[in-house]
Amino acid sequence: QVQLVESGGGMVQAGGSLRLSCAASGLTFSRYAMGWFRQAPGNEREFVAAISWSGGSTYYTDSVKGRFTISRDNAKNTVYLQMNSLKPEDTAVYYCAAASSGRWYIGLGYDLWGQGTQVTVSS
Repeated sequence: QVQLVESGGGMVQAGGSLRLSCAASGLTFSRYAMGWFRQAPGNEREFVAAISWSGGSTYYTDSVKGRFTISRDNAKNTVYLQMNSLKPEDTAVYYCAAASSGRWYIGLGYDLWGQGTQVTVSS
């Protein structure tokens, strides 16, 4: 059974930091590109960041460039999202997802999803 389990969410003040983790099981992790998405209340889910199979390539939506960093540890079957300089507009449920093909670098082709973790940034 494939599982993606996010952790590390919480409440933080503006300017603070959080590190999200996503532990994968039941799949050959190193064969999947991994991504982070988020969905704020009343909004559609949006692409945040993606990382290639080996971790050698990363992609970000413009609003998080320079503040967020995606990384992965294939030995631990885990992908991370380090979030710095958080803003109230970063408040959302954050999801990790896995893509075996497709244009994963722009948020397409993801077919495995976690249950999400809440991130709340107060002003």
